[in-house]
Amino acid sequence: QVQLVESGGGLVQAGGSLRLSCAASGLPFSRYIMGWFRQAPGKEREFVAAISESGRVTDYADFVKGRFTISRDNDRNTVYYQQDALKPEDTAVYYCAASILGRLGKKVSDYDYWGQGTHITVPS
Repeated sequence: QVQLVESGGGLVQAGGSLRLSCAASGLPFSRYIMGWFRQAPGKEREFVAAISESGRVTDYADFVKGRFTISRDNDRNTVYYQQDALKPEDTAVYYCAASILGRLGKKVSDYDYWGQGTHITVPS
């Protein structure tokens, strides 16, 4: 049974930082592309970042470039998402996802497995 479990969310003031983690089990982690998506209240789930199987290639949504960093540790079956300079518009539920697609997809349908999500709130 595949499980993706996110952690690290919470309440943070504007300009602050958080690091999200996603621990994977039940799948050959190093063979999967990993991604992060987010969903704000009343909005559709949107792509935030993705990382290749080896960790050497990454891609980001334009709105997070320069502020957020995705990384992975294949020995620990974990993907990370460092978020700096957080803004109120970053308030959302953040989801970890795994894809066997073979490329860094940006669509929800590109991903095979999903975590339950972790909340991040940045008050205005």
